[in-house]
Amino acid sequence: MKTEKIKVLMIVEQCNPTFPSVPFVAYNLFKEVDKLVDVTLVTHERNRQAFETKTNHKKVVYISQGDLNTAYYKFVEGFATKGRINWPLYHTLTYPIYGEFNNKVYKQFKPEILRGDYDVVHALTPMMPRYPYKVVKACRKTPFLLGPVNGGLPFPTGFQETAKQESANLNFLRTLGRSLIPGYVETYKKADKILVGSTYTLQMLNKLFALSDNKTELFYENGIASDFLNNAKNTSNGSKVNLLFVGRLVPYKCADIVIEAISKLDQEVQDKISLTIVGDGSERGNLEQQVRDNNLSEVVRFAGWVNQQETLEYYSKSDIFCFPSIREFGGAVVLEAMACGLPCIVANNGGIAEYVTEETGFKIDPISKEYLAQELTEKIKLLVKDEQLRKNMSLKAVERVQEFEWSQKAKKIVEVYQELIKAKS
Repeated sequence: MKTEKIKVLMIVEQCNPTFPSVPFVAYNLFKEVDKLVDVTLVTHERNRQAFETKTNHKKVVYISQGDLNTAYYKFVEGFATKGRINWPLYHTLTYPIYGEFNNKVYKQFKPEILRGDYDVVHALTPMMPRYPYKVVKACRKTPFLLGPVNGGLPFPTGFQETAKQESANLNFLRTLGRSLIPGYVETYKKADKILVGSTYTLQMLNKLFALSDNKTELFYENGIASDFLNNAKNTSNGSKVNLLFVGRLVPYKCADIVIEAISKLDQEVQDKISLTIVGDGSERGNLEQQVRDNNLSEVVRFAGWVNQQETLEYYSKSDIFCFPSIREFGGAVVLEAMACGLPCIVANNGGIAEYVTEETGFKIDPISKEYLAQELTEKIKLLVKDEQLRKNMSLKAVERVQEFEWSQKAKKIVEVYQELIKAKS
């Protein structure tokens, strides 16, 4: 299949090989797609230094930011990220930054799109389904692909206290924005195809915009690097079954529930395990106190924040991955754990529950904090006692995660390009 002649204008405001989360996911997708087709990348000026020092990509256009928005962004960062980050407020207040980027991209590339210089226009980030793309107005004859987008997931009913801690009371701003932001509805209505990162978000968008099923397609945004897939899992030393949690230490990630679950294990089982918590965040002090209160200092270890290579080493030395995060859209850590052959125990809510199957781990309905902890205790006990089950799930986890390798995901995106070009020709 020859794809070299496909010319793609890829708009990726958040795209950076050195930043975590969305910018890094977006960079990995762009990098692999760029190997298969002719991509012109459009990204924010803030990413220039990383691109020019860390990559060899040549066809990159940087959209500058005005002095007023630069000063405004510094103000918002200081205001909305003081202490625990207020994400609903942060995303609302930073919209003008994206709005400037959006308008400049439209003004600069409208003539080229109308002229037919590109076979496909692909708007890749932001990945949250709350932003418009003005360039859709120019895509009269050129296919416009949006996504993957993901988000909108509510907190489970039994976790309203956690929702308050995460400022979920301000989530009405998200709904309000859909009504007030110019071009928002038009973006989804006029898009030729929308890639969506979770079943929940796909159903939400179809209902919200009355979209046909053939206009949206499930496409998990997160992927896995070949480094993880090629990483041989070290065998346990036999004396302990090693449990692992990797993630930011914030309320909705629920590291506290992992500690609570371990505290409820029979002493016989507790003596056979160790738990390493990799990550840092606002809840670390509370979690350390919880460990002391439950006399688990000999069982639970805090590794703090570590780099990607060190994280890989923790995965390789572990046997079970515990990640009961109750509101997870992408959950790349689950894919990393599966790639390293770890059976995963997750909350059955959001994108991570779609990665894990009955053959690769356990999904627990987040009915309440108590229920989640109780079921986590039972699943840990089962996996600790049944070594053969761990081995079977380990093999199936590695097998399952193959399709999430970045190069495989890029091939699927290129197939979507080809379908869109054929449909519009």
